[in-house]
Amino acid sequence: MPTPNPEAKYRNVARFQRLLNSVMRHLPTQTVLETTGRVSGQPRRTPLGGRRIGNTFWLVSEFGELSHYVRNIKANPKVRVRIMGRWHTGTAHLLPDDDPQARLRTLPRFNSAAVKTIGSSLLTVRVDLEG
Repeated sequence: MPTPNPEAKYRNVARFQRLLNSVMRHLPTQTVLETTGRVSGQPRRTPLGGRRIGNTFWLVSEFGELSHYVRNIKANPKVRVRIMGRWHTGTAHLLPDDDPQARLRTLPRFNSAAVKTIGSSLLTVRVDLEG
C-alpha cells in the first residue's frame, strides 16, 4: 500500500480542522496556542492538546513544519498559551531531535491518539513559560 503524501493528507485534514478549530478556540477550557502570523503580524489562535509540566508546556504537531502555527513559531517564537482559561506568555522551541512518539505517551491520551491517527510528520514543540 503506498504511503500517503504528507502535503495531500495535510490539505485534507486542514479543511476539517479549520471548521472544528473555529468552534474549539472559543471553549473556555480548551487549550489554545497563540502565535503571531508570519505574514499578517496578527494573533493566530490554534486549539490543541498538550500538557504543562512545571513552567514548560509540551505538545506534538501532527504535521510538523507544514502546520501554520509551526511556521509562525519559526518566524517569531514568542507565544501565549491558554491553559484552563488562563493565558501564559512563553517562548516556543521546535525540537526535531525529540522522539514525538515517546513524547505523545506523556501527553493527554485522547489528543495523543488523534495526533497519531491524523499526523504524518510529527514534531515536538516545547514552550518555556514565563513566571
